[in-house]
Amino acid sequence: MKYVIGIDVGISTTKIVGIRDMKVTAPMRITANDPITSLYGALGKYLCDNKISLEDVEQVVLTGVGSAYVDKLVYDVPMMKAEEFDADGLGARFESRLNDILVVSMGTGTSLVRCKDEEIRHIGGTGIGGGTLNGLSRLLLKTDDIRQVSALAMQGNIKRVNLLIGDISAHPLPGLPMTATASLLGRITADAPKEDIALGIIHMVLQSVGSAAVLAALNSGTRELILIGNLTLLPQCRDVFPMMEKLYKVHFRIPKYAEYCTAIGAALVYLNKKK
Repeated sequence: MKYVIGIDVGISTTKIVGIRDMKVTAPMRITANDPITSLYGALGKYLCDNKISLEDVEQVVLTGVGSAYVDKLVYDVPMMKAEEFDADGLGARFESRLNDILVVSMGTGTSLVRCKDEEIRHIGGTGIGGGTLNGLSRLLLKTDDIRQVSALAMQGNIKRVNLLIGDISAHPLPGLPMTATASLLGRITADAPKEDIALGIIHMVLQSVGSAAVLAALNSGTRELILIGNLTLLPQCRDVFPMMEKLYKVHFRIPKYAEYCTAIGAALVYLNKKK
């Protein structure tokens, strides 16, 4: 059985996976200064590291915003392109093993894709995402190294950052516990330590994305929300989304290969058409 290789080409970061016998093989990410360098770096490294010859590749499938810069590969392998929202849906469905879901793709911004049985439909999104986190971190923390920001946030105290219902009300409000967020960044001070600022930024982005996803889910009839994309790697997801699950009676799930779901879905676009 040959490999079908899915590649999610970003502006600077490219993610690549191989699918063989319907199993995901050795997902990998490569960062470069432009999408072409990132693409060829990812494909070349993937083939080399996994000892895959060009003859073992049945199809390469590109998706993502950076794929628009590529019309033909210099490698002698068949290539096609897949719509990114279709790839999001197929990848999330494959990894979650669920057929009635809302896919929350947390990239530079956030897109929302509704999947029910064989239907995959983009239903909206928000401009808040990884780009927001990068921009605010550059402005307030003088860095856009997300690993550094996340490490700082691990030392922060959210009670010094956000206003909670318990801070503004003597009693719980209908449907809202005292620990629910009343105002993101509402308590933070001008001389707040970097650790609190980092935590506040991350919570603001994740809670905003989560709230948009919940509203979309409530309107679409599903309670299964599948989180994919780079932001799923943030350890703060383990705090934010379980809290929102309890509040809104939904299920947020982060699949094993959440970061690579779009690349997985790109390969599945070809495999589905082949079937």
